This record gives sequence, C-alpha cells and structure tokens, in this order.
Amino acid sequence: MRSHLCGTIRDSQIGEEVSLCGWVHRRRDHGGVIFLDLRDYTGIVQVVYDPDAEASFLLANQVRNEFVIRVTGTVRPREQDAINPRMATGKLELLGQSLVLLNQSDTPPFQLDEYSTAGEDIRLRYRYLDLRRPEMQARLRLRAQIMYIIRQYLTERDFVDIETPILTKATPEGARDYLVPSRTYPGHFFALPQSPQIFKQLLMMSGFDRYYQLARCFRDEDLRADRQPEFTQIDLEMSFVEQQDVMTLAEGLIRHLWEEVIQVELGDIPVLSYQDVMTRYGSDRPDLRFALELVDLADLMQGVDFKVFSGPANDPGSRVAALRLPGGARLSRKNIDDYTSFVSIYGARGLAYIRVKDPTAGMAGIQSPILKFLPEESVKSLLARCDAQPDDIIFFGAGKARVVNDALGALRNKLAEDLNLYERDWAGCWVTDFPMFETGEDGSLSAAHHPFTQPAGSVADMEAAPEEVLSLSYDLVINGNELGGGSIRVHDSHYQQAIFRVLKLSDNESKVKFGFLLDALKYGAPPHGGIAMGLDRIVMLLSGATAIRDVIAFPKTQTATCPLTAAPSEIDPAQLQELGITLRKPI
Repeated sequence: MRSHLCGTIRDSQIGEEVSLCGWVHRRRDHGGVIFLDLRDYTGIVQVVYDPDAEASFLLANQVRNEFVIRVTGTVRPREQDAINPRMATGKLELLGQSLVLLNQSDTPPFQLDEYSTAGEDIRLRYRYLDLRRPEMQARLRLRAQIMYIIRQYLTERDFVDIETPILTKATPEGARDYLVPSRTYPGHFFALPQSPQIFKQLLMMSGFDRYYQLARCFRDEDLRADRQPEFTQIDLEMSFVEQQDVMTLAEGLIRHLWEEVIQVELGDIPVLSYQDVMTRYGSDRPDLRFALELVDLADLMQGVDFKVFSGPANDPGSRVAALRLPGGARLSRKNIDDYTSFVSIYGARGLAYIRVKDPTAGMAGIQSPILKFLPEESVKSLLARCDAQPDDIIFFGAGKARVVNDALGALRNKLAEDLNLYERDWAGCWVTDFPMFETGEDGSLSAAHHPFTQPAGSVADMEAAPEEVLSLSYDLVINGNELGGGSIRVHDSHYQQAIFRVLKLSDNESKVKFGFLLDALKYGAPPHGGIAMGLDRIVMLLSGATAIRDVIAFPKTQTATCPLTAAPSEIDPAQLQELGITLRKPI
C-alpha cells in the first residue's frame, strides 16, 4: 500500500515516485494550490496538489484533519523561502499525482500536535487520539527503546527473564491488594501482585541465580503524579550477593540508560544514610541538584521561654530545624504567606522566619515577628549555626519530627522550583541504613520496606529493641525521584519467623500467610538480594515528562479511573451471583 514512510523522505528520493499513507495533519489552501501535511509514526511530509491533477485536486479539497489517505507523487525540493528547518523533511515536498481516501474522520475534540492545550481529562477520554500526537508517539517509542536496552543489558549479564503469576495470594506489602474473586472456590480470592517479591525469592531457592522481569504490579493506594494503580517495574534478584553487589549492578544499568538514551554521563552517586538525609534534607528521596540543607537547632532552643520552640526541642520525637535561603530577604510578605499555606498541607501550623540584613549587627540587623520571644544570645547562636549572610531569610519548623521533615523538605523543593536554584541537570544518591521497623500512631510495628528484608543485626538484637534495628536495604534516588528500592533478603527460616514474631504475627498466622515461603527456606536457601526500579518513572525522567501518565499508553487518572473505558464499572448481577457475592452500600 505504501513504498515509503512520511518522515523518511530525503534528498536521495528527489525525482522518484513514492506512495505514502497516513493521517492529514493539516490542510491549507493557498491560491488554488492545496497543501496537505501528511503524518505517520515517523513524521510529517508536505504534499502539494495543483489543479493539473484534477480528480486528486478535487478530493484534496474535501479532506480534513485526521482523514486517512494514500497519496502517490514525485519527490521534489521545496522553494528556498518555503523550507521548514524544524522538520526532518522540511527541504522536500511531494507533488501529488493521485489521492485515495481510506477513511474519513469526525472533527477531533482537540488539536493533535505537540502544542495541544487540551486538558488531561479530555486527552484521557480520547486517548487513542492523544496517542497520535508526535509528542506521545515519541514518548512511547522511547519507552520501547528503554525496555529493549534493559533486556539487553541484563541478558548480557546472565539474568534470566522469568514470568511470575498475576493471580496470586494476598500478602501484606504496605498497600492494599486488588482482589479477584474465585468462581470455582466461592468465598476465596486471588490478589493481583503488589510485586513479584516472594516468587523471585523462590526462584533464588530454585537455583536460577539471576532473575529479572519487567513486571506488572498493582497497588490499591492513594495516587500522586508519579504513581498509578498498575505499573511496571524492573524487577531483579541475585544469589550469593551482598548489598554492594546489587547496588553496583543497578547503578550500572541506570548509568547505561542515561548514556544510551540521552547521552548524559551521570556524575558521582554518593551513598548516604537514611538518618543523614532526613536530618539534612527532611526527605529520604532528596533532590541534590541544589545545595539548601536543613539545620538542627534543638540544642539551642531547649532553654528558651518560647514554648513553640522549647517544647519540641525537649521532646525526643520532635524536631526544631531551620532552612536558610540565600538572598531570600527579597521575598515579599505575600510570598511568605503563600509558603506558609504550602507547608500547612504537610501538617505545619505555621512558618516562622527571620529576615537577615546584617548578621553582625545583632538584633538590630534582623527582622522577625518571633524575635520578641527569643533571647539575644539564642538568636546569635542560631544565626551562626545557619551561617546567615546579608539578605538571607531563615525559615523554621518546630513540632513532631515527621511533620517538620515533611514540611521543610517540601518547602526546600518548592523554593528550588520557584526560584530556579538548580545547579546541575542531574544528581542522584543511594540511601541506605533504613530502619527495619516503623511505629504506627497506635504503637504497633510494621516493616519499613517489607518483612522479608534482612535486619542488620542478630535475632536477639532485633527482639530486644526492634525500633533501633536497621535493615540491609537501599533506595536509588535521581533528582528527588525514588527510582528503585531493594534489600538483602532473609534466607534463614528461623530469622524469618523471628521477624514475624516482632510484627505480632502468631505462628498460625505466619503459617497461613507465608507457610510456603517458610517451608522453602528450610531447603538450603542461598543468601540473596535484589531491587525493583520503576520503569514508568525512569521513562518519565528520560523523556522530560512531568507525570508518569504521559509515558503510559492507557493510564488511570489520579482517582484510579479510566475515562476511556469508564472503568471501574458496575458488574452484572448474574456475574455477582455466579461468584457468590452480594453487594451492600458503603457505610
């Protein structure tokens, strides 16, 4: 049906007769000559019809945007003043000789070009049209390229691509499962996997040594711009390894992707402890492209009368911290009010600040509503601690450590974005030494990553003081995005049972939920570890997109719905009856 592709026409075809197929990207009528921009997945080429080709000219006059056509014509150079340097085919055009209408199109609900201003709701409702846009075509083709590079990289390093089940057993991995009712076993349910975690561990016990999979995963959790209820992760596991072995392999893959896809050599990727990044950046996924850091002030505020500071300063579970913004004294009162509203999203009750005019002039050189509550010596100490300079502004957070970290960590990123504080395009780090367990508001313990992570200590240490035990886990962060996380796994059944006991799982509960894993651990399980990296997030960064929905063919919205198919939807009562399910209205 076609001899060439639209975006591949070059000087070497000048004078040749070619046949092309595609969509009418744009139609223009210039003084009796009709110009059609014809588009396929490779690009756009201009086709010219003049009245000499009478039948084709009349048909060209009737076509509209997104009509599907086949054209035949002769390749020729454009006039010098008509050259379009922004197009790969911009020096050439096709003198149309014939035109065949393959299909018509209704008027699209939005313009199909890379500059579309259509809202996301309408783009997702007509996703099949949105995917015709050159920008979306480029992103999904880039995704395919990245997947090919990943497979090639891991295959060359003796990894075996093995598929794991989609219908599996519900296991606690930190988020809610999507459940699938069983028709053959009424009252029983499968779960869609949050990750292939247990199965990849079983593969290590099966002797496969190096496994990988571009795995589909499902989590019924609250969504953000960088999350979806179903997503793809680069999942891998290795036997007879230590933590550094896995980190080196994963970092090598990421460096290779950046070099191959965007020709960027990532610089140094330091290894930082969880405690370090939380203290300095208020986040376990710090953006290191800029230098702002949090400064602890608790020891300076313990004796002041200002209870807003002294209370948290004397509470082990709280924090008093400062964030100095160089040159920030220029911020207006409205700017500060806006940032105060911003940190309230993260639970902060306010945003105290000090404007610094001259840090050497004592109280006369600074301005703040809180100065009347603080003794001069404490103010001098905090200015010195923060290394205050003329024209700086210092923001403060005081309260529960989690709230202060969330609020000031988010403010740090917001200031960098608003004021363009970035010093380089790419910066990453490894975060290690995470706590093994987290304490909930009710005092209960849960696994910070998952309960199959190897603690950095003995069983006795873990059972004596679980809140103090660290884990052999690691996260890879690029530009403030967590690209992946992994750990060394427990390979001893007695150790695994001890972890379940710390999590208050009875022997019977452990057997019901994880009996198959505990049994497998008894048959010579090798030391092993792995990592899972978010493919969608990697493609988002490499393509320059701002949300992973823009690098997934058919994504869900932030409310986990699909405007295209209207999913989720109600189920026919007959299907529910066959499954033995009765619905009741939510309470």
